[in-house]
Order: sequence, then C-alpha cells, then structure tokens
Amino acid sequence: MHGQNMSDIIEAYIKKILNAEEQIEIRRNEMADRFNCVPSQINYVINTRFTEQQGYSVESKRGGGGYIRIMKVKILDQAELLDKLIAIVGESITQKDAFAVTQNLYSRGIITKREGNLMLSVLDKSLAPYTGEYEERIRALLLRNFLNSLRFE
Repeated sequence: MHGQNMSDIIEAYIKKILNAEEQIEIRRNEMADRFNCVPSQINYVINTRFTEQQGYSVESKRGGGGYIRIMKVKILDQAELLDKLIAIVGESITQKDAFAVTQNLYSRGIITKREGNLMLSVLDKSLAPYTGEYEERIRALLLRNFLNSLRFE
C-alpha cells in the first residue's frame, strides 16, 4: 500500500465490495474504527469519490441506527447514461465535477483515453480568464455538447 493515502485505501475497500455486490451499507463510526481514522475522513471519501457524476448514488440516515448506503448506478444503455449525465451537468458545472463526468465516460468504455484527454483540455480552468463569471455555465454548455455528440457515433 505504499504511495496510497488513507482516502485511497478507504475508496478501494468500498469499490472492491461494490464490484461484488449491488450496494454497500456502512456505519461511519465502524468504518472509522476499521481504518483507524476519524469519521469525517469517511465522509470526505464518500462525498468526493462516490458522487452522481462518478456513477454512484448515496443515501444516508442519521441517528442511532443510521447508515450510509452506496450503490453503483445501473444504466441500461448508453443513451440512458448520456441523458442522466446531461441532467447532472445542468446549466453550470465545476471543473472537478466535469472531470468526474469525463472519467465516468472513460471508465464505462464510452470514450477513449485520447477523447477523454481532449474533453478535459477544453473543460480546464484555463478557460477562466476569458469567461469570467460565466466559466461554469460555459463549461456546462461545452460538456453538454460533448455528451450530445456521443449519441451520434
């Protein structure tokens, strides 16, 4: 596990279970004990590495019997995935979330590494000096156009 930080280790553990099962239900404190970390570390991993943009659905229930349920979103076909991603992108998207959408497309085999890198280069923050306050809206427009163009391959 050399070179991995705690977040990487927790993410790998959860993804390993999700590869074998439909969903995972965890208790934050139990996971924190298992990995000898603070519960907020578990929150951080879930909030940053198991997002809708990355193809996951997360539900949580607070309280004594509380849990966090993580499910890999099942997509029946490419058109359904593209529709879902277009809805997620909406009218505005951060660079981080745009990168997660692109990674999701690549990990599902919908785009090649080269296509992903081209998308990322256009969605990069280097746009900011020219777009100002409209940066996230322009990024969303570009990404939606990419997603729509994937329908006609």
